[in-house]
Amino acid sequence: MIFEPRAADLDPVGVENALLRAALGDYSDEAAILLLITSGHWLPQLQHAGLITLDGNVDGEGLWAHIAWPDLDGALRIGTITGRSSDHQVLRAAASIADGHPVDLGDLATGLDRHALTLVLAAIAHAAGSHEPRSITHVPDGVPHPGDRLPPLVPWPQPNLQ
Repeated sequence: MIFEPRAADLDPVGVENALLRAALGDYSDEAAILLLITSGHWLPQLQHAGLITLDGNVDGEGLWAHIAWPDLDGALRIGTITGRSSDHQVLRAAASIADGHPVDLGDLATGLDRHALTLVLAAIAHAAGSHEPRSITHVPDGVPHPGDRLPPLVPWPQPNLQ
């Protein structure tokens, strides 16, 4: 009997790698996954609740994983996954970025603590592609210099290890 791997059987780094592998190249998916990884709160809960699924070794480089975005609201409602108000807002932002779940930005912003706000801003900047290196087009002396690159609009802060 052959058993399919389950996300619940992976260590946290394995889950992160599988999610990032599947998201690679889609800035919105990358941003949502990085938002959840960097927040440090949701991935273990989503993994334990069965809200992360594995697709197997799709590209020959390792497992791919996906979050069941449509199932998050129900899991929150029945208490399968829990968090502080700011954590909920981070999850709402990630679901909106990755899967288009409508979110009221005013409501979202007022429910974020400072760290969570920084994460959400970094995720939005990442989804927009601001992490891609771009040459500076306007320089004071009028001459572009090699290596003059714009940094990400809002860089990712270090993970919040709770």
